[in-house]
Formats: sequence, C-alpha cells, structure tokens
Amino acid sequence: MKIKLADTFRDFMRRHFLRSVAVPLAALAVAATPLAAEELIPEKDELKFGFIKLTDMAPLAIAYEKGFFEEEGLFVTLEPQANWKVLLDRVITGELDGAHMLAGQPLAATIGYGTEAHIITPFSMDLNGNGITVSNEVWEMMKPLIPKMDDGRPQHPIKADYLKPVIEQFQDEGRPFNMGMVFPVSTHNYELRYWLAAGGIHPGYYSPADISGQIAAEALLSVTPPPQMPATLEAGTISGYCVGEPWNQQAVFKGIGVPVITDYEIWKDNPEKVFGITAEFAEQYPNTTIALTKALIRAGQWLDENDNANRGEAVEILSRSEYVGADEEVIANSMTGTFEYERGDKREIPDFNVFFRYNATYPYYSDAVWYLTQMRRWGQIAEPKSDDWYAEVAAKVYRPDLYLTAAKILVDEGHVSEADFPWGTDGYREPVSEFIDGVTYDGRTPNDYLKQFPIGLKGDDLVAQLSELE
Repeated sequence: MKIKLADTFRDFMRRHFLRSVAVPLAALAVAATPLAAEELIPEKDELKFGFIKLTDMAPLAIAYEKGFFEEEGLFVTLEPQANWKVLLDRVITGELDGAHMLAGQPLAATIGYGTEAHIITPFSMDLNGNGITVSNEVWEMMKPLIPKMDDGRPQHPIKADYLKPVIEQFQDEGRPFNMGMVFPVSTHNYELRYWLAAGGIHPGYYSPADISGQIAAEALLSVTPPPQMPATLEAGTISGYCVGEPWNQQAVFKGIGVPVITDYEIWKDNPEKVFGITAEFAEQYPNTTIALTKALIRAGQWLDENDNANRGEAVEILSRSEYVGADEEVIANSMTGTFEYERGDKREIPDFNVFFRYNATYPYYSDAVWYLTQMRRWGQIAEPKSDDWYAEVAAKVYRPDLYLTAAKILVDEGHVSEADFPWGTDGYREPVSEFIDGVTYDGRTPNDYLKQFPIGLKGDDLVAQLSELE
C-alpha cells in the first residue's frame, strides 16, 4: 500500500512557485547564519522513500504521520519494499529517492561489493533493535547448559558458548546447522557472526570466488527476508536467525522459537539502520537533502522524548498494514522498553530501541569503520587495507556535515536543543569495550582492532590461506 498526502490546487500552485525561486544550498556555506525554514526551498518536493517492514523504519513513519515532512515542504510517498536488494537497486535507479537502509549497504555499494554505486547517508536511524532467536528444539538443547538465576530463569546475556555443543551434536548426527540473517552486508549478519565467533563457532568466510559466506563454516548462514523469518524457522529450514523487531517477538507469540540474546547485549548501543540516498541526489538536490534530514531528526526526537512517552502512539502507527503490519502487542513487546525471551520471561531493556538519545542520529565515521572491519574480517573485503583507507571510505559515505547543517537550522528554529548534538566531535566515538567478548573497539585504528580476534581475517590474511588450515 502506498501513502501520499492529498494534494490541493493551492498546494500544487505553491510547490511549483517555490521551485521557481529555489535558493541553492551553497548559500549555507557563505551566510553568516543558516537559512531560515522559509528560505530552504526544496528543489524537488515530491519524493518516494522505501522501507522494509521493521520497527526501526519508525522515523520515516513518524516524520510522515506527524507532519514533519510536510512542514519542510516535502510531499512524500512511503512504499514498503520486497527485500533489501530490491530496495537498494531502486534507490540506485532513481525509482526511489531514498530509503531506510542497512548501515552496510551504502558502504558496500560505494566500495563495489555487490551492486556498485556511490550511496551516502546524512542520518543514522537508530541504535540497537535486533535479536537472535533459536528454534524450540535448539533451545531445549541449550537450556540445561545455561547458568540460572535465583528464580530459576536463564542468566543473561547468553553466550554462544552454550550453542557450541548443540552444533557439535548436529554435526555428529550428520545434520547441517543452518541460520538465517537478512542480507550479506547487514548488521544482523555481522552481529550473528560476532556472537558465534565469540563463542568459538566459526561462521564462515566470503571470497571473490565464493560469495556464500560459508567457507570453513560450522554454522551455515544464509539470507532470509525479515518478515519471512518466523515461517522459515517454523518450517525447519533454519534452526535460528538474527533479525530486527518485531520478528523475534513474533516467534515468541507464535510459540515457535526463543530469542536468546539482543544486539544490545552483544554490543551496547550499536548503530543499526541509516537513511540512504545517492551522492548524485544530494548534489542535485542539496536543499531537499537538508530538508528531509531535518524532518527525520525531528521524528527521532519525537520517538525518544520524555522518556519514550510517545512510544504507545508509535506502536499503534507502526502496527498499521502500510507500515510494519504486526499486532500492536507484538510491536509493543520491544518498542516500549521491554523484551520477552521465553514466553512469560519479559525483562526491562529501556534502550532496546533508541532513535535520538546518545547521539543516535549522528552519522559517526567510527560506525562506518566498524562495518568495514567486519567486511574485512569475514572476507567481503578480500585484501588488506590501510587505516587511512577505512577513514577515507567512511568520510565518503557518512556525511555529518549535512547532518549538522540540518541540526543547526532546527536549533535556530527552536525545534531542538543545541545540547542534543555533538558539535565538536571529529566524527569518531571514543573507544568502547561494551561487547559480549570485552574486546575494545577504536575506529581510528581498525587494523589493530581486527588483530584482537582469534577467528577472522587480520593483517595480510587471505581467505584461501586460512580456509586450507581450518
């Protein structure tokens, strides 16, 4: 279903008049103060944005439903897409003006892994929001191995160490251990691989000659579109998966699987989706780019303001068929600050979904570098790269300059507080160690970061050399 604001004759005439007097964004660079909202005239005001049916598309839905796009002079159509590949392809061809994207997609496209195109992001959509779910069979095999709390419930976070004996039993029985993830350059793929490898389970390599990602793998990971995850698990095709909400909670409600860990527990406050546009779009429509970024920043703020006070309304909006289309109860199970593991084992995770606080919307270079390190770790980047290369690619794709331009205008308009933005940052977060394996990540030194892992490529490693040894 497509959503579009109704046009009136007055709207039509106003938009076409504004096009004729559009002010170029270049004025922003030379003006003493940023342009006021009425001066930031979009060069293109009729836009179509794509998304996948996940709760973290929320900033798009909220920017539409609360009128933030319209206040920027943007007349937006939101359109769900069949899968991540179709979504990316349609942005590249111009059928979509922009889209809710996996953070790895703009980076992979820009370096030529898969479909090659220069994609940028001026806006990071959220932090956290994913989970790893296993089938009931696997859970029953894991559960006796997991330490218990005083009340008898499993102690979290649950490490992949407790999955390793299950995989070994599958191997002894001659059964492959298959798991689903949403796309080869998705956060879900890298988080699942990170969790498995931290538990001593090899998730497999990619190579230029073999893009299955299953070279030397003990757990066989393959692509399944997010809404199809529960059905694929129920059919027995896979024994577990990593996906965003509400598709982990859907498994709980259907009684077909158990989420064992959230990505918040794998890497606290990890970056998730981004809003992606082509570099050509940003160059051709600079005012439009700033205007849409302004609307998305306001949507993120609305989602998190007053200690998530608006989440109930957001859940109702997202439950509609034109957005996520899942039951309100299922979406609320994670969107409102809780997460349910086994049926009835609901625990407080206030930051499971973060859309604005902790500078969630700022496109940090260090977030981009982390994704690139994971591409290198698992062979999608086949050859060694210098630290400077990582930094250069990050700066080519992630555009905090555009983000801060939009933020400054919003501050001047009184929509947001100046204190909510990291004005003085160099684009890199400080080193962080809040990973499930305790490894420290510093985006300024990606090669040293990779050297810390016993499983995965590092230094001058090539997949062909390592796969022969393993």
